[in-house]
Amino acid sequence: MKLLVSACLLGVACRYDGQSKLHPLAQELCRRHEVIPVCGEIFGGLPTPRLPSERWEGGVFASDGGDVTDAFRRGAEEVVRLARLTGAQAAILKERSPSCGSGEIYDGTFTGTVVEGWGVTAELLRREGIPVLGESRMGELLTEGEACLVKITRDPAKKL
Repeated sequence: MKLLVSACLLGVACRYDGQSKLHPLAQELCRRHEVIPVCGEIFGGLPTPRLPSERWEGGVFASDGGDVTDAFRRGAEEVVRLARLTGAQAAILKERSPSCGSGEIYDGTFTGTVVEGWGVTAELLRREGIPVLGESRMGELLTEGEACLVKITRDPAKKL
């Protein structure tokens, strides 16, 4: 299966803090599937490191109040373009991220408060019909394969 995967989960140091979030199952995922690393923030032209950002009232704002919505949208559009070019069947993205969050994101107050919502890239991928899973579902995808995606497409509103 062809999967878009947040590059930070694969060990790429592209997060806002210049770090990665290497997932313990990433290597197994790469062995079993065709993995396409993506980072909406980098694709949108943002540097690494950068100020942390959170979604708030439909936009994305850096911790200094700067509006970075356009960069996040550009990055999301590039991820969707890559999905189409490669024929990606699903995406596994970094949870709670303003770009990749799947069902839960930080609330825009920079206090660590989590609310229901979707990152810009995750939201656009879903609109394009590409199932999005948070990294906590990686093991489920490895165990169940495409059956996991069938469950997701049956209930797309559910926290994934």
